[in-house]
Amino acid sequence: MQTKSSWLPYLSLFGGILALSFSSLFVRWADAPGVMTSCYRMLLATLFLFPIFFRNVRKQGFPSARLLIFPFLGGLFTTLDHGFWSTAIERTFVANATLLNNISPLWVALVAVFLWRERLNGKFWIGLVFTLCGAAIVLSSDFIKHPQFSSGDILAIISSVFYAGYFLVTQKGRAKLDTITYIWLMELMSGLMFLGYTQAVGIPLFGYSKMTYLTFLGAALISQVGGYFMVSYALGHLPASLVSPTMIAQPVLTAILAIPLAGELLSMEQLLGGTAVLGGIYLVNTAQKKKKPVLSQSLE
Repeated sequence: MQTKSSWLPYLSLFGGILALSFSSLFVRWADAPGVMTSCYRMLLATLFLFPIFFRNVRKQGFPSARLLIFPFLGGLFTTLDHGFWSTAIERTFVANATLLNNISPLWVALVAVFLWRERLNGKFWIGLVFTLCGAAIVLSSDFIKHPQFSSGDILAIISSVFYAGYFLVTQKGRAKLDTITYIWLMELMSGLMFLGYTQAVGIPLFGYSKMTYLTFLGAALISQVGGYFMVSYALGHLPASLVSPTMIAQPVLTAILAIPLAGELLSMEQLLGGTAVLGGIYLVNTAQKKKKPVLSQSLE
């Protein structure tokens, strides 16, 4: 019989997926440019996590200058990922942007194959075909509705490339830095980059409605702090081979939540294409059960 504590990692994993599923909706709800929502999300997250980071630094010391390259690059890729992704949400369906952003495991896998010379079996390549075909169905469905073709879909795909870059850098950085130190420094770097960009292009930092500021706060506390913490806790108690495929539920849950909360209905083509994408990513992540999955987690 399982004890209450043995269920805690599973509850934490579900809570993390649910928290992350609201990410796209926070961007849609905020009466502000998507990049400003991401800016507040990162900066507020660093504020809330600072006490934990400070206590960690007092125990272990501040990382050396040469190690800061990893959170810097992680912050850069995160900024580019969130920048393209949050703008995509303003120009296409929430479900489309979230789904296409989560193609990132494929780019990670392709880097592993062609640059790191990892050998992947037939199940992986079948999953790759499923994912690309599913994405093509989603894009073609949107093209039929909007003959000019949705720029939001293209931006979401671009964001997935930078999302993959974040995971590749993080894999290297986490080998040298502990979780809280890496995440806090990465979020600080990303927040400062967003702040610099938004001010350079003239996006106002203040002057938004009370509801928008509450949305910024929700994105930081629920999706960034809560989502990352709960999934990280689950990864400390559950195998990555279980967590990784389970995280694929995030875009599905986002699409379901978008129906009542964002008033978006999915077409049959989008449902079929999305199912193919998620099925393909599942095959990619479970292609080699005895080895570490090509993507241990997917956090947006």
